[in-house]
Amino acid sequence: MSPRPDLAPSPAPAVVAARVADVRRRIGEAGRDPDAVRLVAVTKGFDGSAVTAALAAGVHDIGENYAAELSSKAASLGDHPGIATDGGLHLRWHFLGAIQRRRVAELAPLVVCWHTLARVVEGESIARRAPGARVFVEVEVSGLPGRNGCAPEAVPRLVRALEGLELDVRGLMVVAPPGPAEVARTAFRTTARLAADLGLRELSMGMSGDLEVALEEGTTMVRMGRALFGPRPGVGPDAHWS
Repeated sequence: MSPRPDLAPSPAPAVVAARVADVRRRIGEAGRDPDAVRLVAVTKGFDGSAVTAALAAGVHDIGENYAAELSSKAASLGDHPGIATDGGLHLRWHFLGAIQRRRVAELAPLVVCWHTLARVVEGESIARRAPGARVFVEVEVSGLPGRNGCAPEAVPRLVRALEGLELDVRGLMVVAPPGPAEVARTAFRTTARLAADLGLRELSMGMSGDLEVALEEGTTMVRMGRALFGPRPGVGPDAHWS
């Protein structure tokens, strides 16, 4: 499968490296250990050069929102899970989009971590294709129509069901409502409290615009797109995508 022709090239590797360093600086200035917070580079809208630039900057966790885009980039990079790529640098794919069961078979050989489980049937599809896969349950707290995720009151039941499928439920994930960074605090705090109550050790919270708030609320994994690669092509600066 060839890469999509409409994907934009990444900024130069030196630019991406400087931006990675800036994100790690922000993590440190927020009082957190940069080595203890996993940075996922979100390359949505950019071509494979964004992946290789992130790898060169020491970011091995790469997030994608669309199955076709992930598959295309993986094919163009010659990637295989757990195998060194791009001169010995290891690549770990994270799937960040809503899960379509018809695409699970395509993604299962590639994806190391699924961030957006919202229904038991999604877990069943993943468990069939990738037994023991690492997953996060996505919590929906915004109340906005069309948002993916599981209502907070239903999260414990879903976590138990996924554990019953012998999936490795690592933690909870949330996308904060659009708006100023402080608007995200309630979403992050609710998600962190749920995770603590369930004994889950990881939180996938925080993107380019609300990083510091997520760090203050205890995130262990942040998803950075705009902060590393600039605005996604064709999307305005206020878009809430990474």
